[in-house]
Amino acid sequence: MGTFDKKMFGFSLMELMITIAIVSILAAIAIPAYVNYTRKAYYSEIVRATTPFKAGVGECYQVTGSLTGCNGGSNGIPANIASATGAVGTLAVANGVITVTPVAQNGITASDTYVLTPTVTNNVITWASSGGGVTNGYAK
Repeated sequence: MGTFDKKMFGFSLMELMITIAIVSILAAIAIPAYVNYTRKAYYSEIVRATTPFKAGVGECYQVTGSLTGCNGGSNGIPANIASATGAVGTLAVANGVITVTPVAQNGITASDTYVLTPTVTNNVITWASSGGGVTNGYAK
């Protein structure tokens, strides 16, 4: 019998090294994408928390005809959030501008704020978002 008559089982070292290299490349791409995805998902709670405050600012504007004085806890706007609730560290409304500071968690820091600034054009309020969370791409 020659050496070619033997049946070979298993994988060669080269095949295993190629497989490990492919898995490593995929992991190098997938892990950062997953981390960013989880941060955006966590930040969505911060964005959703502004909904009743936006409605309150709209009501305040309709009643008073101005954004001046549209502050948290007055004119139909819910009271400011001063202590941490879920992902929201604090939330304050001053003259219609809504500012949210997140709880530092899941890669989100307190500097990743979410600020909504109202602009009135023809009695219609439009919102412009800014802050660290928008800059980092967690919200639009």
